[in-house]
Amino acid sequence: MVSDIEFINDIPPQEQKDKPGLEYIMNPRPIFEHIKYKASNKLENKVAIITGGDSGIGRAVAVLYAKEGADVVIVYLNEDIDAQETKKIIEEKGCRAITIRGDISDEKFCDSVVKKTIDEFGKIDILVNNAAEQCAQNSIEDITKEQLYRTFEVNIFSIFYMTKACLPYLQEGSCIINTSSVTAYAGNERLIDYSSTKGAIVSFTRSLALSLAEKRIRVNCVAPGPIWTPLIPSCFTKEEVAKFGQSTSYKRPGQPVEVAPSFVFLASDDASYITGETIHINGGKIVNG
Repeated sequence: MVSDIEFINDIPPQEQKDKPGLEYIMNPRPIFEHIKYKASNKLENKVAIITGGDSGIGRAVAVLYAKEGADVVIVYLNEDIDAQETKKIIEEKGCRAITIRGDISDEKFCDSVVKKTIDEFGKIDILVNNAAEQCAQNSIEDITKEQLYRTFEVNIFSIFYMTKACLPYLQEGSCIINTSSVTAYAGNERLIDYSSTKGAIVSFTRSLALSLAEKRIRVNCVAPGPIWTPLIPSCFTKEEVAKFGQSTSYKRPGQPVEVAPSFVFLASDDASYITGETIHINGGKIVNG
């Protein structure tokens, strides 16, 4: 399945000024699709909401969901070009897509996402809580109150908001998939606040899975390692970007296309007896936990 892809070991030095970053100006562009992937309708007639679905891992998941037959709601902050490009790709796969622009740290916006989804598609089968922000700092002393609040509002509070808004429409067989990170387990000295939110997501996943077990709504998590997404050039220096992914056993960053299949698996009937779990996709990076 991977024969159509030549993975990239070395990333050219680059930076982006704006967060959370833009995919269409990255060099090289992240790999989000296996052209030779053979779908088997695992998600036929499903409707999925994907936060951060415009780019990076979110785009790869959105495209693969469409290949497997799902209609997709792309929720994004302000990356209009990336979002419209993803929407076009999904429609080329024969599925429907809508884009919803806004800030998921606002509970009212999250409520509006669900309302628009129901108005357009009439149901929700899959919620993917994927969007996140990060800002590297050399010391905890450099993390301002404003940064701390923003990181938690986007990365963990929004998951509560989106889940609460979707829950009245989820039924037996529906699922929630959250994106955590290797930093939840291994830590990161320059991403203390970000790593803390990702640890919270793991605990949230386990607790919510227990809470929703009687309703037969599954809740699981994916914890990627260093993946080449717009967050990277928008967060780190040129020198750090050039070394990105070298700490893994594969000595390269992962690509979004290598993460997306786990989201299909967890959303499909193949994972019918899996809940409260986390799948680690990190190129062999050793973690604790």
